[in-house]
Amino acid sequence: MSGLSTVVKGTGPALLLVHGAGGSVQANYGPILGTLTQYFTVIAPDLPGSGNSPKAAGPLDLDELADDLVDVAVKAGHDSFYVSGYSMGCAVAVTAAVRHPERVRGLVLSTPFTKIDAATKAKIDHWKSLLDGSRAVLSRFILSVMCSKEYLARLTPAQAEGFAELIGSSVPTGSPAHVDLILKIDLSDVLPQVTQPTLVIGASGDQLLSRNLGKEVSDLIPGSKYTDIACGHAIALESAMPWARLITDYLTSV
Repeated sequence: MSGLSTVVKGTGPALLLVHGAGGSVQANYGPILGTLTQYFTVIAPDLPGSGNSPKAAGPLDLDELADDLVDVAVKAGHDSFYVSGYSMGCAVAVTAAVRHPERVRGLVLSTPFTKIDAATKAKIDHWKSLLDGSRAVLSRFILSVMCSKEYLARLTPAQAEGFAELIGSSVPTGSPAHVDLILKIDLSDVLPQVTQPTLVIGASGDQLLSRNLGKEVSDLIPGSKYTDIACGHAIALESAMPWARLITDYLTSV
């Protein structure tokens, strides 16, 4: 796999961003990119079928994806770098850290999971079933699980409809392959092998992933730190500045 559309911007130590399933760098990290580029040289590839990156020819493979993203960072001129993963991107980040320990200097994992539980699987299955149907129904479902109840309660019906339209207009063509990868991920044997300094960030109002999944990841990574933010799964939408501060404070201190 090659040809991933990548933005490289900023100054300082290199930081590779790995976005989530059905997302893109802009969708998942857009609100904090300006802050991150003040501290880091940000390397931000879109995964296959997201942004301007072409779809993969077949199913996504976690090891191949991790190797490809490491290759993107190295080709951008960086022998070593930090990695920030979001949601499914955390699995890619962890896999890269274990497969390329000489490259990855530290990790920040936001809303990660070791493997999805039954409650989360039901939501992911529903998401998958909606991908071939009405874009309006899909986008309303995504909005309902990506945001906290508190955030949704503050939206007017017009604002909620506007957000849903925005989501519907930007569903990546690679979404089915991304969702299939979520269903296959199991990091139970991989997480204990992580040797890099790691910060795990949970979202206490997450309605997509069960709340204990992030803490479970932290418990399996030796020496990792855990914190959470009072927001839904879409951290960049609800809590951009606290999220940016946690990432920059941690990675500039390790």
